[in-house]
Amino acid sequence: MVTEAQALQLVALLENELVRRRGDIDRYNDYYRGKHPLKYASDEFAKFHGARYRDFSDNWVQVVADAPVERLTVTGFLAAGDHQADKDLWKVWQVNGLDADSQLGFLGAVTAGRCFVLVWGDPDNEDMPVVTFEDAAQCVIAYEPGSRRHRRAALKLWQDGGTDLATLYLKDEVWKFTRPHLSGGEDKSAQMVDVDEELKKWRPRDLGDEPNPQPNPMGLVPMVELPNKPMLVDDPISDVGGVVAMQDGINLFWAQLFTASDVASFPQRVILGAERPVIPKLSATGEVIGKQPVNLEKFMVDRVAWITGKDAKIAEWQAANLGMYTGLIEVAVGHVAAQTRTPQHYLIGKMANLAEGALLAAETGLVKRCDEKHLWFGQGLREMARLIALAKGETAKAEAMRSGRVLWADTESRSHAQMADALLKLKQLGFPFEWLALRYGLTPTEVADVLAMKERELESDPVSEITRALTEGAGPVPGGGQPPAPAEDDGQEGEPEAEEDAA
Repeated sequence: MVTEAQALQLVALLENELVRRRGDIDRYNDYYRGKHPLKYASDEFAKFHGARYRDFSDNWVQVVADAPVERLTVTGFLAAGDHQADKDLWKVWQVNGLDADSQLGFLGAVTAGRCFVLVWGDPDNEDMPVVTFEDAAQCVIAYEPGSRRHRRAALKLWQDGGTDLATLYLKDEVWKFTRPHLSGGEDKSAQMVDVDEELKKWRPRDLGDEPNPQPNPMGLVPMVELPNKPMLVDDPISDVGGVVAMQDGINLFWAQLFTASDVASFPQRVILGAERPVIPKLSATGEVIGKQPVNLEKFMVDRVAWITGKDAKIAEWQAANLGMYTGLIEVAVGHVAAQTRTPQHYLIGKMANLAEGALLAAETGLVKRCDEKHLWFGQGLREMARLIALAKGETAKAEAMRSGRVLWADTESRSHAQMADALLKLKQLGFPFEWLALRYGLTPTEVADVLAMKERELESDPVSEITRALTEGAGPVPGGGQPPAPAEDDGQEGEPEAEEDAA
């Protein structure tokens, strides 16, 4: 148990850590959405063309982030000692809509470097805990000193209208606080600054009949972190963090290409050795009062010009080589593919009659990248399953899930013919049908349905029943008959009757 002052101190510490992280999180989220400021441009280029390309981006960050997420699909949970996936855990997963929300969580982890999962009981349904994926910009976990797994406290902080809300999760209790949301950034007097400082203090939330703090019956901090690429002594690494710099370069190349296309993509003709043509400038009464330059735009439309002067001649500037820019962009995109292990055909879009083996080889880096995420996300999801069991009061299952595992769909992309051929060979080696069905990509629930279908199919086929009865030697066969009895052995070999006749 902690006092209110200790709880507020924890909230302040965790909020400061969350504020420190938000800069990178918001930046990476903006880049995923295509909000890229124009960088690396010279002062002159930015001055004349920066506003033109303010909202333009050739967004490869989104492709890099989406590539692994589309291959991360949870299919079930298997507790230690069990041979089949746990149906109750899968029901909780489905009822909470986590088949879809997990994709949002994985995308948040790939983009921001981490995401979180929160598990809490539902007072209206004790058998169905509430499980939600949480954003890295709203949650933070404090671990025990010297540990990366034992959680000491967790904070969720979010805004609702004009109010900031915070929930502090501890091992044995949960505190809830509130304060007015202050935008800041305004010129205020010293007195108003003091008022804002007082308003910014967290206060216990009024929950009516609900106690504050309220007990935590699970005995564990009910929030779990899913790190994307964890480090031993530093923050997890975002998949898009290393793409940002090259993304800025690609955007600049495109801006320069578009500018060159607009200004210098056509040959430019110039007139040398001649004065600019002029025409008389007349007054309202028709008198010549001066001269004015000829409207050159009219020459462009009429495609007729009169050039005078003995030294007048026409020259031409060649069009700009725009292919140079596209070559640079292609090289830059290739660097993005190599650095992030994203297949080049995801980015460049060129496929020249690649065989299936070559295509699989091109995706090897992405497959290994997804397998790494199975490892790190799987640890957090396994702990999530443990919390679900604790929320339901199933301590034995919770203990079994500590050494259980998460079931994932295959990360490799194969054609149906290729997959069927591989599974057939594995079947010939003796692998059971249930394992093959899981390998094919069916969820454990779908495998159970297929096995039930096979049983019904066998029951409705009399030939299969006769064959099974003969094989097992059990009971009557369909039609009221009995399976034939095996021939009795008299212990003698050969044909004794024929030997007796011969004697």
